[in-house]
Amino acid sequence: MNVGHILEQKGHDLVALDTSCSVLDVAKLLGERRIGAVPVIDKGKLCGIISERDVVRGIAIRGGGVLADNIATLMTKSVFTCRRDDTLQHLMTMMTERRIRHVPVVEDGQVIGMISIGDVVKERMEESEKEAEALKEYIATA
Repeated sequence: MNVGHILEQKGHDLVALDTSCSVLDVAKLLGERRIGAVPVIDKGKLCGIISERDVVRGIAIRGGGVLADNIATLMTKSVFTCRRDDTLQHLMTMMTERRIRHVPVVEDGQVIGMISIGDVVKERMEESEKEAEALKEYIATA
């Protein structure tokens, strides 16, 4: 199984922001869309990612005034990405080792989707259920 399969299942709808947005804009977007992170794209290029964790940490350190700041002050600039042909195992390993929950999918320098740990868990559970059913069927016909 690979990242492309997950994108086909969930669709390619991409929510992204540019560097002109405030932290409050991000907080509102994350809440409205019920998502945990959003890539930050500037002039067509991925330049960062900002998550709920980033916003909460910013408020904890600098107080509510951080909401008026530009997202560049809180976003993670060193973004780990994946490709459509990366395996699910590779993605799970990267997310676990790096302690990240959201990974932009990049193809030809463009962000084409976003994979969350929830997407990975859902896919892995479906795989496990299919394997269990196949084993049951094999045992029943043996």
